[in-house]
Amino acid sequence: MTETQAKPSVVDKLVDLLDLETLEVNLFRGRTSDEGWRRVYGGQVIGQALVAASRTVEEPRPAHSLHAYFIRPGDPAVPIVYTVHRDRDGKSFTTRRVVAVQHGQPIFNMAVSFQVEEEGLEHQFDMPEVPGPEGLLSDRELRMRDSDRLPEKLRSHWLRERPIEIRPVDPRDLFNPDKRPPSQHVWFRVAGPIGDDRALHQCMLAYASDMTLLDTCILPHGVSWMNPKLQSASLDHALWFHEPFRADEWLLYVQDSPKASGARGLNRGSIYTRDGRLVASVAQEGLIRLRD
Repeated sequence: MTETQAKPSVVDKLVDLLDLETLEVNLFRGRTSDEGWRRVYGGQVIGQALVAASRTVEEPRPAHSLHAYFIRPGDPAVPIVYTVHRDRDGKSFTTRRVVAVQHGQPIFNMAVSFQVEEEGLEHQFDMPEVPGPEGLLSDRELRMRDSDRLPEKLRSHWLRERPIEIRPVDPRDLFNPDKRPPSQHVWFRVAGPIGDDRALHQCMLAYASDMTLLDTCILPHGVSWMNPKLQSASLDHALWFHEPFRADEWLLYVQDSPKASGARGLNRGSIYTRDGRLVASVAQEGLIRLRD
């Protein structure tokens, strides 16, 4: 097989998934990825919405924050249409609103702010001391270890290759979860090089930021998403970009959950580079409902 005929990797497929089709000025269409779930993965919608917003910013202004709400479950069987509203183009900041639509109804909306690069005052929390990713088992290796505990019909989906490599520092048993404090540390990276486009690295991090975060608020309760009584879903998502980074190099996702109540759990995340730079912060509230 020649290089031009080579089968695309899972990373290539993710890059292609985030490459939206332009339908009209401020109007874009994104494909969905049917991976066997009944709804579209929330990180995909965040990533595609950020791509749509970024393509309406003509000056080289990187995104510095986004705030999003998940309104309805996304249908993995049909494309998603993204409408971008150009709220403001200022001297320093550019503001956009994005609405994602399926079946004639909004499923998601997001506000994004972009800023020219400036020098200013600096401080940050130090990165916690944790083992590096070398020597830790990846989530796929952990899944392969537990594959014999799954029904045959779920095994191929469970063991599929994924574009984001995740290595939890202290993995838990999803089939028999213990109760532990609401905090966790996870290394992650895009599983292959993706070039030097800063906007693409931001969109990849936005895609990955929805992974594992919601799990944090259920850690103290001895349940996991494998429990059929647990109904969980992301409700809203906020992300701040502090400094440039590469999403295809190891990043440490430090997560905690200060509160859960009312069938909702609040989760926070800090994302560090290997050399200890805090490059992004995340906050998310999710539904965690136990059904009879």
